Amino acid sequence: MSGASVAAPASEEELAEAVAAAARGGQPLAVEGNGTKRGMLRPVQAARTLSTRNLTGITLYKPQELILSARAGTPLPEIEAALAERGQHLIAEPPDFRALFGASEPATLGGTVAANLSGPRRISGGATRDHVMGIRAVTGTGEVFRSGGRVLKNVTGLDLCKLLTGSHGTLGVLTEITLKVLPAPEASATVAVRVPDLAAGVRALSAGLGTPYGVSGAALLPEEGGGDGALAVLRVEEFAESVAYRAGRLREELARLGDARLIEDAESRALWRRVRDAEPLGAEPGDAVWRVSVRPTAGPAVARAARAAGLRCVLLDWGGGLVWVSGPATAGAHAAVVAAAAAEGGAFVLFRAPDSLRAAVAVLPDEPPPLAAIGRRVKAALDPAGVLNPGRMRAGA
Repeated sequence: MSGASVAAPASEEELAEAVAAAARGGQPLAVEGNGTKRGMLRPVQAARTLSTRNLTGITLYKPQELILSARAGTPLPEIEAALAERGQHLIAEPPDFRALFGASEPATLGGTVAANLSGPRRISGGATRDHVMGIRAVTGTGEVFRSGGRVLKNVTGLDLCKLLTGSHGTLGVLTEITLKVLPAPEASATVAVRVPDLAAGVRALSAGLGTPYGVSGAALLPEEGGGDGALAVLRVEEFAESVAYRAGRLREELARLGDARLIEDAESRALWRRVRDAEPLGAEPGDAVWRVSVRPTAGPAVARAARAAGLRCVLLDWGGGLVWVSGPATAGAHAAVVAAAAAEGGAFVLFRAPDSLRAAVAVLPDEPPPLAAIGRRVKAALDPAGVLNPGRMRAGA
């Protein structure tokens, strides 16, 4: 997409006309917000870029009803700041991958929803998709439509909100999103347990998640200085007195599994921001980065297979069910990750890589034929000319 012209309409109407014109002319569009995730999935081959960066602003915020609506190009920090003023937050803890992708601008709400990105709290609060109450969007023919609503309980037509969340701009261009929000936790504490290896770490995470103490984050961090050991970290949040009690009891229960210590509020929050943004992965600028989703007990096996292939795997999140891998951006390294995921019944995403690798390999697993057939029918209905982010997720799609 280097050298592509960029259109950044200032209104939904202008954006719809731009898409309609592209459809009439059969001209593919690379759809983005601030372009922070251009290095994710496959490179889009399009002479023109359509950006939502000028569709900004919070259009509705009702703190008492736990509802917020904002235009798709609104930067996430702006939304987070508005929520923080009223003691609320985004439930799914969406990550900030600027450092990972070498981006200078913040992610937008539309881009985050289109990619369905969620942070460590996904294990307790659900994914971003679960909190999208309503959308406004533009189809590949330039038609404006809406789905869902601005209340927590609604039965307005088909749930296109879930369909477009995670579609990476291939089915429609989001112009406005309505989200459910919740009160932000007053305090945070983390129990950190030193474990000899990843398998022991997953057992520690599972033990903590099985307690009644409301663990909202469970990850394995690499041993300082390398080695097979790891640090199992488990987060407890909410009211200060409750956090102090529950974290103390959790530490007592996990002490039998290794040296357990308590990380207090400010340090705990900083640690989970690093986990959220995948900083412990330590990926080098030229590395490829993969994410493997698997059952938590299989996370260590995926990590071992990746390491045996000469790749680094230094971060497991979501109780061990999300395995981050980094290493050389080669077809051989990619094949090793794909094989490791398949061996454990998991799914992979080539999350970041140079254009040459992303264009040459599958960045997502193949879909079962019946599901792929449904996907083609949905694409044909919403983007019949195939102008929206063609090839973003799969070659020829």
